[in-house]
Amino acid sequence: MTIYNFGSINLDHLYQVDHFVRPGETMASKSYQCLLGGKGANQSVALAKAGAEVKHVGAIHHSDQAVLDQLSALGVDTKLIATIDVPTGHAIIQLNAEAENAIILFQGANHALTSEQVDDVLAQANAGDWVLLQNETNQIEYTMKQAQAHGLKVAFNPAPMDAELTKKVLSSVDLLIVNEVEAMDLLGVCDIETASQTLPTAYPDLSVLMTLGKAGVRYFPKQEAGQQMESLFVEAFSVEAVDTTAAGDTFIGYCLSSLMNNEDMTVALKRACAASALCVTKMGAASAIPSSADVTEFLAKQA
Repeated sequence: MTIYNFGSINLDHLYQVDHFVRPGETMASKSYQCLLGGKGANQSVALAKAGAEVKHVGAIHHSDQAVLDQLSALGVDTKLIATIDVPTGHAIIQLNAEAENAIILFQGANHALTSEQVDDVLAQANAGDWVLLQNETNQIEYTMKQAQAHGLKVAFNPAPMDAELTKKVLSSVDLLIVNEVEAMDLLGVCDIETASQTLPTAYPDLSVLMTLGKAGVRYFPKQEAGQQMESLFVEAFSVEAVDTTAAGDTFIGYCLSSLMNNEDMTVALKRACAASALCVTKMGAASAIPSSADVTEFLAKQA
C-alpha cells in the first residue's frame, strides 16, 4: 500500500528570537538556519521514518536539486516532484523563547501543480492506496475528486485553514485531520469543548482527528448506520519542548503509517503522540522528526 502526498516543499528560514517582532520594531535574531520544511515535506518525511511507502507529489525550482537529494536520503520517493522555473516555496519562521512560532509563507512552486500532473500520478495508484493533502498547494479539489474516482482513500489536513474550501471538499474526504484552532474555525465556534461536541454530529460521514497540542488528541470515527461509534481520547506525553514547528506533521505521518498497516486506532494514536513529543524536543522541522526506532524506545520507557 502506497500513500501519495500532494504536498508543499519549503525552504524554512528559521530565526530564534526573544519575542515575535512587533510593528515598527527591528530586532536581531539569536541564530539562523535554513532547513527543509513545508507541511507536505514534513509529513512525507514522518511517513517515511515511520516505515510507510510514501511518494511525494509537488514542485520545486530546477536549481534546488539539493532538496530532492535530502528528501530521498530521508526515505521519500521524489520521482513525482516536478522541477520547474518557479521559485521553491519558502517560509520565514520566528521561534520565541517559549518554543512558539510565527510563520510567513511564500507559496512559489507549491501552487504550480497542474491537472495533467495530478492525472499522471493517480493513473499509477492502486485501489486502496491513500492520497494525503494539506492546504499549501493548489489543485486540491480536483485531486480529491480524481482520487475518489480511482477508489483511493483521501486524508486532508486543511492547514492553513480555509473553512469555505474545507467544507466544499469534505464529501471527498475519508479522514479529516485538524488541530483545535482549525476545528473551531471550521465549525464557527469559540472554544475547544464546543468544537469537540459539535465535530462528530456536524460531520458523521467521515472520520476526524483533532489534535489538542499539549493535551493530546481526540478521534471521532465515521458513524456507521445503526451503530453509535465511540470517540477516543489519548493524552500527550510530557516533554520539555524547544520547537513545536513540525509536531503536528510528525503526528500525522506516524498516525497514517499505522493506519495503513491496519493497526488499532488507540495504538496508532499513542505512537503518533510519542513521535510528536520527541519531535518538539529538537530544533527544526524535517530534521527533528524521530526515527521509528527512537519512537519505539521512547514508548518502552513510558510503559
